[in-house]
Amino acid sequence: PARSSTASCPGVAALAATPGQLAVLERAGVVDAGGRGLVAVLGALVETFTGEAAPVVAGATTRVRAGTEDDPAGAEDCADDPGEGGPAFEVIYLLEAEDAAVARLRDRLDALGDSLVVVGGDGLWNVHVHVDDAGAAVEAGVEAGRPYRIRITHFGAGDAHSTGERTPRERVQRAVVAVVPGEGLAGLYGEAGATTVLARPGEPPASGELVQAVRRAHAREVVLLPNDADLRHTAAAAAEQARAEGIRVALIPTRSAVQGIAALAVHEPERRFDEDVVSMTSAAGATRHAEVAVAEHRSWTSAGICQAGDVLGLIDGDVAVIGADVTAVAETVLDRMLAAGGELVTLVLGDDAPETIAGHLETRVRETYLAVDTVMYRGGRQGALLLIGVE
Repeated sequence: PARSSTASCPGVAALAATPGQLAVLERAGVVDAGGRGLVAVLGALVETFTGEAAPVVAGATTRVRAGTEDDPAGAEDCADDPGEGGPAFEVIYLLEAEDAAVARLRDRLDALGDSLVVVGGDGLWNVHVHVDDAGAAVEAGVEAGRPYRIRITHFGAGDAHSTGERTPRERVQRAVVAVVPGEGLAGLYGEAGATTVLARPGEPPASGELVQAVRRAHAREVVLLPNDADLRHTAAAAAEQARAEGIRVALIPTRSAVQGIAALAVHEPERRFDEDVVSMTSAAGATRHAEVAVAEHRSWTSAGICQAGDVLGLIDGDVAVIGADVTAVAETVLDRMLAAGGELVTLVLGDDAPETIAGHLETRVRETYLAVDTVMYRGGRQGALLLIGVE
């Protein structure tokens, strides 16, 4: 039945009015996210128990397009068209581009639409945005670098993708394939349902091994986590080969196993594929990574000259600390990472790490950084003495 008044959908009207109730929402031009979720849950309950179509929250995003506190947009008409009141298209693509170009791209896409997520690094980025002009969003990517694996969803078409994407209510078979540096992490990822490829120190897997792992997952949709910046091109080649075999593959440019852990923690197979990939990519991108290792030979580093046997602390891939004691270097690295803030510290201990280091670092976090939690895993023979992730 048609619903054309605020009386017939007071929840939607109340949601649309939230920007006028909180200054930060009004400045951002969005409705309250928690309220939007509550309206969606209540709508599902109405449809379940009455059999009637629940009022549709206008638009597919939280962006407020027009209206005032007295007459908010969307309160006057609970539209049955999910495209009303918000952008008409969801655009997602992988992008090869330099950091400076990505900064300009963010500004360009932010002006075009909302729900913008651009995460990645080392020249490979995942881009997600909701816009009215899908062509302009893709053109912005072309100007920034080389976009590929482009997917465009029209919200007004029942959430069906032009590329043959199934609707969100259809159950799909999905898997995560991850490269891990040690047996301990392989077990951890396996317990979470991932198919793993073991990367032994000095023996990175070839693209053929990754393709075999994708096949072994027996899934129509696969999320691929390389967990190493040096495996980016290998993983991209494997993904292209798997796609040629009819498997839908999304490559998330994780650069460390701790970023993969963060991505896997938010993985939800029941979600629509693109939404799951964006969520996992965002979680990985929000996780800083570090490692503590022993130098094998004398060399120049970004922190100075190191000698063979020195303990190195690397933050986001660059040497930041050189020392002689593993625990002291790890503590310095952790302090530098948490100086920028954080909510969760992940520690992955290698077989050769000192037995006391985990307890020492956990105590350091508990006594020095309030409201920061710590989790610890055993990585086995993972190459590095210690992996650190800060979310």
